[in-house]
Amino acid sequence: MKRWRRPPLQHPLAPAFARAVESLSTALSPATERNYNIAVRSFLVYLGTECPRITGLEQLRRDPHALGWMARMRAQTPSLATATCIGRLIALRAILNELAWTHKLAELAHLIRREDIPRTPQTLPRPLTAEQDQLLQQELMRRNDLAANAFLLLRHTGMRIGECVDLSYDCLHSISQNQWAIHVPLGKLKTERMVPVDAFVRDLVHRLRFFRSLDPLPNNGRLLAWHGSRVSLLARLRDYLHLACHSAGLPASIVPHQLRHTYGTEMLRAGVGFATVMKLLGHTDPGMTMRYVDVTLTDLQREFQLARSKPRHLAPQPKASSTPLRNGLDGLIDSFKTSQHALEIYSPSLQNGEKRACLARLANRLTKILAELRKLHIT
Repeated sequence: MKRWRRPPLQHPLAPAFARAVESLSTALSPATERNYNIAVRSFLVYLGTECPRITGLEQLRRDPHALGWMARMRAQTPSLATATCIGRLIALRAILNELAWTHKLAELAHLIRREDIPRTPQTLPRPLTAEQDQLLQQELMRRNDLAANAFLLLRHTGMRIGECVDLSYDCLHSISQNQWAIHVPLGKLKTERMVPVDAFVRDLVHRLRFFRSLDPLPNNGRLLAWHGSRVSLLARLRDYLHLACHSAGLPASIVPHQLRHTYGTEMLRAGVGFATVMKLLGHTDPGMTMRYVDVTLTDLQREFQLARSKPRHLAPQPKASSTPLRNGLDGLIDSFKTSQHALEIYSPSLQNGEKRACLARLANRLTKILAELRKLHIT
């Protein structure tokens, strides 16, 4: 039975809940009011089935009424999506707060607590697969027009599409010979950054500058011309990506932000440190970067094997000499060689203070050697 053909809900508490919904949704959209009514119907249907003796608001309790309704939602078949449960809990909590204020029943505001509302499920990383990435880049390079080069720039710099639209005409900077970087303007997190790029990305910027020079719009200092508003330009670019994906035989659900996920994952797998990847993407929270990159079991196994085979935190140990120490001058020479060898091994891994102490000990050893040599009258 469709929702709008259902008969009116017959429950003693229905009029009070209806007035609360009307009060809350006076300035809200019809869709929001509909969500409130759905939450109310779900709760009152549960009360009518499991707790038929409830006829007044003062009889409502957290246990078993609110907790029982939440348990019924979780056990529903087919199961409700987490977002649906969150929406119903938030809606009913707002209605109960309204009833608590209008009917002077403070306990109603505590039937559903903040900790009862589950967290919104976090979106998993969505980088393109290796095959999808290759096919899409091939299609974009085949097209080689303004939008195609813009999306290739997104793929190889990890920029957001909004940041690409806002790029200045002189965004490319030469750092040194055969080294370049792109200045990414203030973006979503109100941060700006310099992203190192290679010759391929340099050529992309040059091609975008060439397309900009052919555009009849006056030069406004931006790399991409805005035909209309910024929003319309973003919409045209997204439509272009859908067409390119369709031509390459890829899913039409691919969005520009997946190129950013792909870039971050590629950098991490190439050996770039996590903190550096975080800076390249312009993040201020490491947790956000972790949601961007796709770390698979293969990546973890590779890093684990590398750490076991070549541990970077362990200093090489000096080889113990199996030759017995000699007496006299030969023994002094052996002692000198041993000290020299130990210093050469440990000096790269020691701090400045430790280096100075080690040098001081070696100096003392050399002083003793020279004293013995003088006694033997050897110059």
